[in-house]
Amino acid sequence: MRNATGIVFLVGAGPGDPGLITVRGAALLATAEVVVYDYLSNPELLSHAPNAEAIYVGKKAASHSMTQAQINELLVTQANRGRRVVRLKGGDPFIFGRGGEECEALERAGIPFEVVPGITAAIAAPAYAGIPVTHRDFNSSFTFITGHEKEEDYKETESKMRLAGAGTDLDWSALAKLPCLAFYMGVKSLPRICGKLIEHGMDPRMPAATIRWGTTPRQKTVVATLGTLADAVADAKLAPPAMTIIGKVVSLRPTMNWFESRPLFGKTVVVTRTRQQASKLSIQLRELGARVIEAPTIDLQPGDPGPVDAALAEMHRYDWVIFTSANGVRFARERLLATGRDARAFGAAKIATIGDATAEAVRRELCLKVDLSPARFVAEALGEAFAEKNEIAGKRFLLLRADIARPLLRERLQEGGAAEVLDVPLYETKITAELPVGLIEPLAAGEVDWLTFTSSSTARNFAALLGENYRQRLQGIRIASIGPITSQTLRELELEPTVEARTFDLAGLVESLKRE
Repeated sequence: MRNATGIVFLVGAGPGDPGLITVRGAALLATAEVVVYDYLSNPELLSHAPNAEAIYVGKKAASHSMTQAQINELLVTQANRGRRVVRLKGGDPFIFGRGGEECEALERAGIPFEVVPGITAAIAAPAYAGIPVTHRDFNSSFTFITGHEKEEDYKETESKMRLAGAGTDLDWSALAKLPCLAFYMGVKSLPRICGKLIEHGMDPRMPAATIRWGTTPRQKTVVATLGTLADAVADAKLAPPAMTIIGKVVSLRPTMNWFESRPLFGKTVVVTRTRQQASKLSIQLRELGARVIEAPTIDLQPGDPGPVDAALAEMHRYDWVIFTSANGVRFARERLLATGRDARAFGAAKIATIGDATAEAVRRELCLKVDLSPARFVAEALGEAFAEKNEIAGKRFLLLRADIARPLLRERLQEGGAAEVLDVPLYETKITAELPVGLIEPLAAGEVDWLTFTSSSTARNFAALLGENYRQRLQGIRIASIGPITSQTLRELELEPTVEARTFDLAGLVESLKRE
């Protein structure tokens, strides 16, 4: 029976990189019924809570979707409905995150709550910019300060009343003596911050840096001195959200700048693979520093189970069973299990594959040895390999693959004198309904650097989804192709590949991007 009162978990979302959520935070998101998230919480974290209602309560300077009082009331209302609520807060809930006020409101309402700390931007953003916030040669203290402290226009009435008569101005003379300072949310106040520190004795030559969108592929770092930082940030047109670090540790950036030196840092790459497959390529690209936009163009659906099940029941009759994709292996496994079969259904049939990923899927998903997998990952190469081994004439072949697979391999086997060639579509490839909203705006704004295509169908579908003027919309964007067949399709679409993978797999595709 559901409790009359729910519970609220105040979870630190971290500084922007979704990989920096804590294990506890991710686990709570997975069990959440409601997620209340703010402007600095990466929306990708909502993938941890696929069944939860997501409520946005973002607040930016002078632009609040909800006041703090309304957020407090929302948390109480949702918990009083007996729901598990995760309040996802950028950074750490208690470091300029107003988590303390939310806890006070929950306590007054008798709502149980738990606080899960998060990695705060003052530590993470400098680390990703190559700036250690402490170093024994330079400083033994590190101070957090809010840059909004004097921006009265951005404060809610409730906040102004809290601080009325409290002497809220900072002790600039004390701050000017400290070795390392971190100012949150201080872009608009930067001229005043730098001026006050210099006025109270800090050396204007002190190294300083402002980091925008720290820990994300959009990160941008401006390094200057205390005396020149405000002008440098203005010249670079840096806007919030940003973090400013002032101290000698900033001078270590040339030695420790690991994140922004990654080969694809600052590049926006579109992945057009199926939703089920996109993550593997996306992870590799993100590890190289890219901003990845997933725009699936293909939706995979199981084929007609009647012919599939009949073919799987007769696999033991064939000399060779051929898989041309990892997807085919996955769908075969699902039908085997659904019909009460397992790997024994293959009998003495040998296994042939196209591509290392397909061969690995056979070993992993079916626990079977692969007997033939040519070095070149195309159907032509597999046909040649069979011929070289004199394994065509008089042999029986079962091809388990997609409905749109090229007929070349089937025809090659038939022409070579095969006794039987049964080509069974395990799955159907459908074009997705539309491209994601998250792609349209960056595409229109000219922010996309690379499009990646891993098959002919992804290329054709992407062009179709963009519309008749797709060539105009893609002008100036570089294109990466996984291999010659995909490249041929791109050229038929009048889209010239910028690079083509040397090995026709994901690793080869990623390497081709790194070389550019």
